[in-house]
Amino acid sequence: MTTPVRERPLSPHLQVWRWHLTMLTSILHRASGMALYAGAILVAGWALALGAGPDAYPAYMDLLASPLGRLVLVGLTLSLFYHLANGIRHLFWDAGLGLSVTTSTQSGIMAMAFSVVATVIVWAIGLGQGGPQ
Repeated sequence: MTTPVRERPLSPHLQVWRWHLTMLTSILHRASGMALYAGAILVAGWALALGAGPDAYPAYMDLLASPLGRLVLVGLTLSLFYHLANGIRHLFWDAGLGLSVTTSTQSGIMAMAFSVVATVIVWAIGLGQGGPQ
């Protein structure tokens, strides 16, 4: 006698769940963490160019100052601030605070707003101080 095989339940996926802000903030937190790993590779490349001599460093800095390089750096700045703000949000959650739907939605909006505002401020200061032209 054999036991009938039951089909395994399917895990809910993005097509099943209704989108909400906390789902988006979770996905963005993971994406910003991956972007920060890419940023670490850029920092390592900067250090290698610095150590490679007087010809390599200006070439690397020109690459970072190009329109595509600036776009990547702005994205990394945004990722850094978002990951920071959402990480602080998670610390509050770990303490049992801010877990209601309303509060978690508000804190998600605040994390996103903070990351955009902080990125704009940092880049405005950097470009205003004679940063990469």
